[in-house]
Amino acid sequence: MVDLRRLSLKQLRALSATVSHGSVTSAAKDLAVTPPAISTQLKLLEQSIGAPLFDRSSKGFAPTEVGRELLEAANDIERQIARMGDRIDALRSGAAGSVVFGVVSSGKYIAPRIVAEFQRVNPGIRVKLVIGNRGAIIDGLEQNSFDLVMMGRPPPHVAVNAAVLSDHPNVLIAAPDHRLVGDLDILVEDLLLERFLARESGSGTRLLLENFLERIGNGRQFDVVEMGTNETIKQAVMVGLGVAMISVHTCFSELHEGKLATLRLVGLPLIMQWRLIHRSDRSLTKAAHILKSFIVAGAQTLIPQLKEIAL
Repeated sequence: MVDLRRLSLKQLRALSATVSHGSVTSAAKDLAVTPPAISTQLKLLEQSIGAPLFDRSSKGFAPTEVGRELLEAANDIERQIARMGDRIDALRSGAAGSVVFGVVSSGKYIAPRIVAEFQRVNPGIRVKLVIGNRGAIIDGLEQNSFDLVMMGRPPPHVAVNAAVLSDHPNVLIAAPDHRLVGDLDILVEDLLLERFLARESGSGTRLLLENFLERIGNGRQFDVVEMGTNETIKQAVMVGLGVAMISVHTCFSELHEGKLATLRLVGLPLIMQWRLIHRSDRSLTKAAHILKSFIVAGAQTLIPQLKEIAL
């Protein structure tokens, strides 16, 4: 068995920087050391492992399978050091701890309220709110970057504990003067004439839209145009560029104000669920447990409910 007791952070950082920058010279500049120092650390690391770190048959510094394994470990260690730094800063400032809270982008309209309410009750706990698309949040979950995550459907390949918080309705929105607004008998043929504005491939709402169109269209092709953000989609729908499937929590203000309207179609709204999840192979810190308990207990008041939203 490989003896890793002499493995050092300097060695792992030298490896990571060399692979990232593609040269020893650039790695040395990034780490503020000399190129010979980088070469020495790589040599010592290779000796400790007893296997090549780089594929000698490739140009540059392409890592071998062993090298990739070490890189993954190096990245995990750097993330843990960063999180430890956040927690130490919180403790030094007199706070009781810190929590990294990841939320998918459709939750960015409700997550700040959750955090604000929590901070009023628990001013001694720092909450770092990270918003990202579904792919980015899943990446962070895989890399153990978050203490808690709020999203819809958990990724099947990551073992998590999940608590259902609230219904998460998704609707078809259109401009208030759209020809189908108020129509109680919308047909698939009507929707075939529409342009659907959608988020990037892989996002939660894009997957939901694709599944919905596949179900109602039986293989018929719909006109789908990709747009970068929910804000862009809402603005485009308001001016009549198309219709969109979107989380009600993303547009409930515009629905209340009459800037957007929903299209009434059998099977809509699509009711999903908001879930609060965390990895089951990691123990929650005391601060994360306090935040989890707060969100689960207050979800029905912290998250706008269907009856509060004009559909």
